[in-house]
Amino acid sequence: MSYPVQKSNSEWQTVLSREQFRVLREKGTESPGTGEYNKHTVSGVYTCAGCDAPLYKSTTKFNSGCGWPAFFEGIPGAIVRHEDRSLGSTRTEIVCKNCGGHLGHVFKGEGYSTPTDERHCVNSISLKFNDGPEESKT
Repeated sequence: MSYPVQKSNSEWQTVLSREQFRVLREKGTESPGTGEYNKHTVSGVYTCAGCDAPLYKSTTKFNSGCGWPAFFEGIPGAIVRHEDRSLGSTRTEIVCKNCGGHLGHVFKGEGYSTPTDERHCVNSISLKFNDGPEESKT
């Protein structure tokens, strides 16, 4: 799939930290419980750390206890889903629609009392945060 923001690996490496590059561009995962947004509860909008595209409103974030930030839905049209068979089972990978940066995975039917019964399990390092009115950021 082609994304609006296109950069070579060397261009990404100049704008991302080594760990951001590993997660966003090489589909890595940060260790559970280590990310700065795991227990973050400030109102605002979470954007892509690679391209600043708005991805999630804080009103969709919930405490899943999984060790990574969890959201029950993304901003409409901001996230693309792909089948991921990399670990021998089928999961649903989520990426930024603007730059293709790896965010994490989405899981359905886990029984959380959220409107969608989905858990977007997102790496904190894939995100930036903008506080302020959510309506003005999307």
